[in-house]
Amino acid sequence: MWVAVKCSRLALAALLWFAPAHAQQVPDTLEQRLVACAACHGKNGEGLKANEYYPRIAGKPARYLFNQLVNFRERRRQSPAMNYMVGFLSDDYLRDIARYYAMQPPRYPAPQEKPSSEVQARGEALMQRGDPVRKIPACAACHGERLTGMEPAIPGLVGLEVHYIGAQMGAWRNRLRRAQAPDCMANIASLLIPGDVEAIAAYLASLPPPAHAEPLPAGSLKLPTECGGA
Repeated sequence: MWVAVKCSRLALAALLWFAPAHAQQVPDTLEQRLVACAACHGKNGEGLKANEYYPRIAGKPARYLFNQLVNFRERRRQSPAMNYMVGFLSDDYLRDIARYYAMQPPRYPAPQEKPSSEVQARGEALMQRGDPVRKIPACAACHGERLTGMEPAIPGLVGLEVHYIGAQMGAWRNRLRRAQAPDCMANIASLLIPGDVEAIAAYLASLPPPAHAEPLPAGSLKLPTECGGA
C-alpha cells in the first residue's frame, strides 16, 4: 500500500513538472466558481431531475437564497453535499452567490398530472384559504396569490416537483429542516396531517407557471404570522 501511494505521488509530481507553461488558465470569476453548483442545479439554476431532484434556484429572492445557504452552513438544513460545499464560506461570499442566482431568469418545467378531484380540492383549499379551525394560514397569504413569492425572502412555490415538496414539508414537521426563529414554516407544518401534505404537494406540482412569475415587491402582503427568515 505504501509503495502504491509513493508511486502515485511521484506520478503526480511528474505531471506537474512536465505541464506546459502555456496551459490555459481558468478565469477566476464567480460564474466559473459556480460551475460546481451547475452540476446539480443546472447551468442557470433552472433545477435538474435525474436520479434525484434538485430544485430551481434561479429567480428566487436573493435574501431567501442567502438564508438557505446560511442554514446549510449552520446545519439547520440537512444535505451532506450542501453542508460540505458551503461549510466554510463567508456571509459575503454567500450573498454574492445568492445575488447571482436571483438575477437568473427562472425556467419552469411542465406541470405534473393533476391528482384526483378530492385531493386537488383539499390542496387548493389549504393553499388559498388555509384552515382557520386548525389555525393554519393559507399558503397564498405569504407566498402570494400566484404563489411566486415575495421580496425580499419568501420563495415562489410553483414549478416544484411533488416529491420534493412533500419531503420539505416532512422535514419541517420532523424538525430536520429549521430556519431562523421564529420558524414559521416549522410551526405551520406541525399543524398539518399526512393527507394535507400530499394534497398540497400534488396541487402545487399540477399548477402551470403564471405569465408573470417574478416575486411580489416587498410589503405587498401583510404576513399572518411572524417569520424569522422573512
